Amino acid sequence: MNEIEAIRARHSVRNYREQRIEQEKIGLLEAMIAECNEKGNLHLQFIEDAGKTFNKLLNKAMGLGSAPSVIACVGPDDELLAERIGYYGEKIVLYAQTLGLNTCWAGTFNPKNVMAEIRDGERLVIVIAIGYGQNAGKDHKSKTEDQVSKAKGERPEWFDFGVEMALLAPTAINQQKFEICLEEDGTVTFTDLGGVHSKTDLGIVRYHFEAGRDHIKAGGGR
Repeated sequence: MNEIEAIRARHSVRNYREQRIEQEKIGLLEAMIAECNEKGNLHLQFIEDAGKTFNKLLNKAMGLGSAPSVIACVGPDDELLAERIGYYGEKIVLYAQTLGLNTCWAGTFNPKNVMAEIRDGERLVIVIAIGYGQNAGKDHKSKTEDQVSKAKGERPEWFDFGVEMALLAPTAINQQKFEICLEEDGTVTFTDLGGVHSKTDLGIVRYHFEAGRDHIKAGGGR
């Protein structure tokens, strides 16, 4: 499974089986996390035992209490932290999908029960539930390409496919509050339109867009 296939196959999963993640896969995940931490100036951490991360009533009702493990999304607290976490966290999420694992970005959790190392000057932004889902999740209603993007001139194939992949990005409460614009000089800008965890969402969206763009520019088909 390549990354584009992972984008198309991956859906948020809230109900998990009791099966633990194999040590071999944990090693692969930790290697990917270390790479993302270095590139993104982050301190993301795989926590094998989710413990009581999702012990709140809401999360129990939604099923996240069954998640065996979590990825704690931590990093130096600056104005771009949430977006960086979205970008590199989604890279890890898609990699997990290629390993046969399921995930869910979770903004509602008990931070006191997340067994992560948070150094001075760092902040825990969000967590990612990870494990073997009871199902593969399902599609959600989506906006159209015209609703989330615009181009100041012709729309090349790489731009349209990037937007298509961006529309498959998970966003908080499926809000899809972002805009992607192709400028006259060929650069692409991403705008956060506000909302719950929208800055993290913007990083996730940007990663999806770039995956689609790079796929087409490398000669891949739609």
